[in-house]
Amino acid sequence: MPESDRFASARPDLRLVPLAVAAWLGMWVATADEPAWLGYLALTAGGVALAARQRRSWVLGAVGLVLVGCLAAGWARWWWRAHDPLAELARQQAVGVAELTVVGTPRSAERQGVRPAWWSSAARLEQMDARGERLLSAAMVRVSASGDAMAGWSQVAPGTRVRATVRLAAADPGESVAVLVRAREPPVAVAGPGPLDGAIERVRAGLRASAGHLDPEPRALVPALVVGDTAGMPTDLVDRFKVTGLTHLTAVSGANLTLLLAFLGTIARSCGVTGWWLRGLLGLGVAGFVLLCHAEPSVVRAAAMGLVGLVALGAGGSGGQAVRALCVAVVVIVFVDPTMARSAGFALSVLASGGIVAWSRPWTDALASRMPRALAEGLATPLAAQLATQPLVTLLSGQISLVGLAANLVAGPLVGPATVLGFLAAAIAVPLLPVAAAFATGAGWCAQGLCWIARLGELFPAAAVVWPATAVGVGLVLAGCAGLVLVMPWLLRSRWPAAVAALLLVVALLRPPSPPGWPPADWAVVFCDVGQGDATLLRVGPRAAALVDAGPDPAKLRGCIDGLGIDTVPLVILTHFHADHISGITAAVDGRNTGTVAVSAAGSPASGRALVERAASGIGLNTIGPGSSLSAGELAVQVVATRPSTTVPGADEGESAAENDGSLVLLAAVGGVRVLLAGDVQEDGQRNALASGADLAADVLLVPHHGSGHQLPEFLAAAHSSVAVFSVGADNDYGHPAVRTQRAVQQLGLRVARTDQQGSIAISRAGESLLVTTQR
Repeated sequence: MPESDRFASARPDLRLVPLAVAAWLGMWVATADEPAWLGYLALTAGGVALAARQRRSWVLGAVGLVLVGCLAAGWARWWWRAHDPLAELARQQAVGVAELTVVGTPRSAERQGVRPAWWSSAARLEQMDARGERLLSAAMVRVSASGDAMAGWSQVAPGTRVRATVRLAAADPGESVAVLVRAREPPVAVAGPGPLDGAIERVRAGLRASAGHLDPEPRALVPALVVGDTAGMPTDLVDRFKVTGLTHLTAVSGANLTLLLAFLGTIARSCGVTGWWLRGLLGLGVAGFVLLCHAEPSVVRAAAMGLVGLVALGAGGSGGQAVRALCVAVVVIVFVDPTMARSAGFALSVLASGGIVAWSRPWTDALASRMPRALAEGLATPLAAQLATQPLVTLLSGQISLVGLAANLVAGPLVGPATVLGFLAAAIAVPLLPVAAAFATGAGWCAQGLCWIARLGELFPAAAVVWPATAVGVGLVLAGCAGLVLVMPWLLRSRWPAAVAALLLVVALLRPPSPPGWPPADWAVVFCDVGQGDATLLRVGPRAAALVDAGPDPAKLRGCIDGLGIDTVPLVILTHFHADHISGITAAVDGRNTGTVAVSAAGSPASGRALVERAASGIGLNTIGPGSSLSAGELAVQVVATRPSTTVPGADEGESAAENDGSLVLLAAVGGVRVLLAGDVQEDGQRNALASGADLAADVLLVPHHGSGHQLPEFLAAAHSSVAVFSVGADNDYGHPAVRTQRAVQQLGLRVARTDQQGSIAISRAGESLLVTTQR
């Protein structure tokens, strides 16, 4: 084929892009459940239709029709929710007896610190008895359980019909379901799974059995890679995959399915399978994948995006066809499931597929001159997806994972073989388990490699760099990714520039970049963003800081400490022994010059104190109480009060109000800034601090107990602070900070800063003023 013809065939066909954008944005507005927004959409559709008539443009006419379709869908959705009796019961948070059929892949998590264990799954609500009436329905809902009820629900196989007492709640606008169902008791089985559901579960169980002889981590990872079954993955492995940007491999993503299809296509072509036979084989692979993954909306989305990626990789057509396929997929998906327009997962899938469509083939060609084409595809595909999605990932998470880029590059060649071998193991596990075990062994070798990559990746300081999710911050990330895209073909073809780029990436991993303006040069106090917990750093000198509480996650605390350039931690104070205040202590004592570890005399919870004793075994614990004073460099800390902890018999560890009220109440002064740090004290603990007669005045108040509703207005007022900080985790299960606490703080005229919204928060003194600097 002449060069000009080949270029023309690869030129992207952008004619359907306006339709895809219109459908996406139109459905985003339509799912807001706001009549006013639907009015604006109607005006927009009318304006586009008028412009199409005047200009005789079929593109504008098609866009107008798409917007009219979005408008019709939005009005139908709004009317249905306004008149649906089930939605009305949900708005009233009605309690009743429900019969549900569990569908999809259940999700669960073990208890972590103060977060209870939970279970959740999609379900079809068959009927609901509430308020003296029986409502028959076939609505899709999301059912969840925690506490004592969780054990029973976690044993329910998909396809099983169950009965239980539940409480209904309305879902947020834009969610894939309109109603949330919270179980109040274990379920009672009404009917077992149907033949198809039973067969699928036997295949999934066979996959797990075929991998049963592997080491624990690859044994858990193989089912996750193949069918998204993450139930067996230990918490630490899940956390490592999050830090290194490999979570998408276990989430049935379009990019992951594309890797599978690319590998299958390569093997098939090497065996002489071409044309429609090749397309049929890959179609069967997609169909089997969707069925094994329970055909949830996210799985169907992944299948659609996987097919788009397949076209982009050359198995089904030219570059122009790939763009058309992507646009058609977007339009069809948002019309079939309008809530996808508001789904971050859908946006990431579209961007990843778009990156693969635009860049994977030329980048593969560039790499194929120096390595086998299969390996080149395995490297180019995840690289394209990573660069396409990184700006949105930063916007959503406030982070840049440089190690994610490197990890995905190294992991790419392992994912396809692991997924394909695992898929083969699942296909024959029921009739031929010994043969399936052999395939699972091969998949396990690749999965073990992925586990090693994740374990090594989390050790780098730049495993997860906090970055401001602002217009400027995201703009810088977007510009960086765009620059890399422009130079990537030349970079991949050139040996020495590629080596220099790899060296620069290694340097960046060892010395992570700082967000713009972070940290401020004259910071005195930093409240670290450690999720749902507390960790406060108080500057005592160059590259040295004291730590009050250590948060729930060593990796997050380590990132905060390293980001501030701290080498020495001469003083660690733990207000009490709850997991969300102590679990990260290893980040402060391991590999650093650590001096004193000071704690209260409390012995409860025993597991928490034991964890601290183990972590500080080479240092020892210093017991402090009311009247104690500590100092380090320019820092002075005074223990204002502590209430003796009396554990309530039968209370769960980490949930006792008495343990919260036993927190040390501290006043710290450093760099001209006074800070009141009171752990998790609730009303009784705050009352005890007021009764001590101590001066609680401080410039900055770390609102106790993450801003829970257990606050004394008198205690908040006694601080006479100008800044209030809430150290909380995003979307936490406790509703922290409580609305009434936020209102109480605002009524006192305090400036509010929150770690869940702004990342780590730095306080410094500038004359008579306090400066508050946030990471994002």
